[in-house]
Amino acid sequence: MSQARGPGLDPALAAVGAVVDAAEKLARTNPELERALARLVAFIRRRITGEYDVDEFGLDADFTEGVIYPIAKVLYEKWFHVEMLGTERIPVDGPALLVANHSGTIPLDGFMLSYAVHRNTPDHRFLRLLAADLVFSLPVVGDFARRSGGTLASADDASRLLADGELVGVFPEGFKGVGKGWSQRYRLQRFGRGGVVATALRAGVPIIPVAIVGAEEAYPMIGDITPLARALGFPYFPVTPTFPLLGLLGVIPLPSRWIIEIGDPIQTAHLGSEAADDPMGVFELTDQVRERIQSRLYALLRQRDRTFF
Repeated sequence: MSQARGPGLDPALAAVGAVVDAAEKLARTNPELERALARLVAFIRRRITGEYDVDEFGLDADFTEGVIYPIAKVLYEKWFHVEMLGTERIPVDGPALLVANHSGTIPLDGFMLSYAVHRNTPDHRFLRLLAADLVFSLPVVGDFARRSGGTLASADDASRLLADGELVGVFPEGFKGVGKGWSQRYRLQRFGRGGVVATALRAGVPIIPVAIVGAEEAYPMIGDITPLARALGFPYFPVTPTFPLLGLLGVIPLPSRWIIEIGDPIQTAHLGSEAADDPMGVFELTDQVRERIQSRLYALLRQRDRTFF
């Protein structure tokens, strides 16, 4: 039996050995590649041995930093050439609620914002994004969202994360924002009923407005096949200049020019937790956050020197 397996096994091992040898030789000529190879080997070892942690919400920091964020880095640096403004306003520790505009047909803005926060904070903080149930029901996408720190958009989960001192990110426009047509680009939709603001008030944490420019042009939505969307259980089925005309190639985003700006925090601790029970006060604060983001979007659009690279 072992003799029958031997001839097939030896060539396979030889091939693997040849690939490893070639990779090591190539790595020795390129220090950056050598470091990348070392990180990959270390990552594989940790996954095999189980030397990594997953928190109660599903955040797998090792997987996120080893698999998800390297993909985000390529998009951030090489494809969208993201310009990040106001990084000094991201708290280096303690809880805060980041509230951002939502757009782009496929919500890459959450992906880019999450990576931007991790990249631009001294201790590489994770942004715990709140997402709709639909996101976690999708194959692959749901698993990646959970592993990278995402959780259901519920007041209970948000409150627990803030109580644990986490940075929580939310897109109050929801599908209304990410699925709006091209004619409505950069026009903020309604911010729900102010639930996220009420959560911040109860926790006494700062609310940080975030304006994101560039996502609208990555997947310009010029149509919506509503009957197909209903049949599939989606909030919309987009038509863009490249999708579905080009099939899977149409999923590749256009190389739009991105700017992400972290705004000045709005402090809430002095208002007291009882402010969350005042509907008018919650509405006014929600509207204040929305107006700040809208005004910064218009300013950043004027500042942006080009739409595409």
